[in-house]
Amino acid sequence: MVKKLNWGIITTGWIARKFATDLRQSQTGRLVAVGARQLADAEKFAADFGGARAHGSYEALLADPEVEAVYIGTPHPWHAEWAIKAAQAGKHILCEKPLTLRRADTERVIAAAKEHRVLFMEAFMYRLHPQTKKLVELVRSGAIGELQLIRASFNVLMAFNPEHRMFKKELGGGSILDLGCYPVSFARHIAGAATGQAFAEPVEFHGTGRLHPQAGTDDFATACAKYPGDILAELSCGSTFVNDNAASIHGTKGWIDVPNPFTPGLEGKTERIILHRRGTDAPETIEFKSPGVGLYAYEADAVAEALARGEREVPEAPWADSAGIAGMLDQWLEGVGLRYDAV
Repeated sequence: MVKKLNWGIITTGWIARKFATDLRQSQTGRLVAVGARQLADAEKFAADFGGARAHGSYEALLADPEVEAVYIGTPHPWHAEWAIKAAQAGKHILCEKPLTLRRADTERVIAAAKEHRVLFMEAFMYRLHPQTKKLVELVRSGAIGELQLIRASFNVLMAFNPEHRMFKKELGGGSILDLGCYPVSFARHIAGAATGQAFAEPVEFHGTGRLHPQAGTDDFATACAKYPGDILAELSCGSTFVNDNAASIHGTKGWIDVPNPFTPGLEGKTERIILHRRGTDAPETIEFKSPGVGLYAYEADAVAEALARGEREVPEAPWADSAGIAGMLDQWLEGVGLRYDAV
């Protein structure tokens, strides 16, 4: 039996509220505290979510003895700092993606988790959803034959706003870090499934893109990768002129269309994937009805289940994969010519 895990949340923005909302629907988690830079913000958040304790600083949250695990939802540039401090405080860590701005910082976080013997997971929530698990099962079973090509795009059409975090370089803005991390993660996960692994490292990777003329951050980028076994991947992300969020997985005997790969069940809708087998008359539609469990509840439960097994890594999102994702994002940013100042 998996015991209840006491969660604290660092920051009070939209993503933190979504995690707190879904945590109520998890089988294993309960919110006990929230920390914000302003006590009033923490008090309002706590009141909205059942009267959890409110702390007027992140340090105070990490000092709370009842908090066993923390969810970190700050903007990207502060993930590394607070993940490392959480590890030093002996708290298990679920940190929003992208974990950091660069691979070197990701490796620092992993080293801290290892040194202080805490669980750490990068919060790619889609990997724990039943839809993604079914995709892995289909690829591993040979339902589409030998895997040949993965296509994945995450483009969200937005009006330019120089004050929005997506366009502010000092907040880690740009589409590669915020959106491109999903196609990168997806391709690694599916390529790994072909050999029964959680992920695969590419043997080649090439990325490019364009910088927004005013913001100086990337607003559209494309990349291609080759994985062991000659598995190819076509990836894209963007924020200003294309609205496209989809994936497809192609093999020697068929392919799978994935209309909503990265936020399945986010809005409680029924999701579906379409399996095409060559030589058959009609494709097979596989549906995933919402069981009343929010998308972020799956990752909270995965953390608690791993801890119950005595593990410090979640099998669907191991530490080495987070380091590899960060390395690919580094390469992609270099191809675009975008660098972030150290925080």
